[in-house]
Amino acid sequence: MGSAATTALKLDPERERAIIHATLELLAETGYDALRLDAVAARAKASKATLYRHWTGKADLVVAAVKSYEHTDHLIGETDTGTLRGDLLAILRAIRDTMTGPTGQILTGVMIAMQRDSELAGAVRTSILKDRQHIIQRMLDRAIARGELPADTGTEIFEEIAPAVLFTRIFILGRPTNETDLTRLADNILIPLMTRH
Repeated sequence: MGSAATTALKLDPERERAIIHATLELLAETGYDALRLDAVAARAKASKATLYRHWTGKADLVVAAVKSYEHTDHLIGETDTGTLRGDLLAILRAIRDTMTGPTGQILTGVMIAMQRDSELAGAVRTSILKDRQHIIQRMLDRAIARGELPADTGTEIFEEIAPAVLFTRIFILGRPTNETDLTRLADNILIPLMTRH
């Protein structure tokens, strides 16, 4: 769960869960900027030295905590439905559920903090976003193999449009996002743009 520099040291799973849980709790309470590693250590009943042995710093720990939550609850996972449309809808549901779930506000705070903290921005882009990019690429590769998409289809259309539309609808406009909304996003925007070649 920690960085490459700390993977040689194994952390007891129960202790790791306590640290991750404390990190998520404090993120929700204080936001990223006010999060302190000594507060995480105190709440998790761990030493600050333990945190630094397994994570390089606050940004690394926060990224690990967010990824752990998403993977545990299968919010951003990979689903092969057999069609591009089915796969798109599955991923759109996962993104919507993440944004409207318990970590939605945390993720919003992390995104805002990324504008001020280059270390956090780098950690998010090379970890969470890269993981999601791989999922999107595999979805596109399956669609290309089935003949649903041109061979040169890239991940940019989905990556730049889908999260932006959902973020605007959920956080900016405050509108509920149901299955009809996701279907319109897939059928009227994403699929036409992806297949326009």
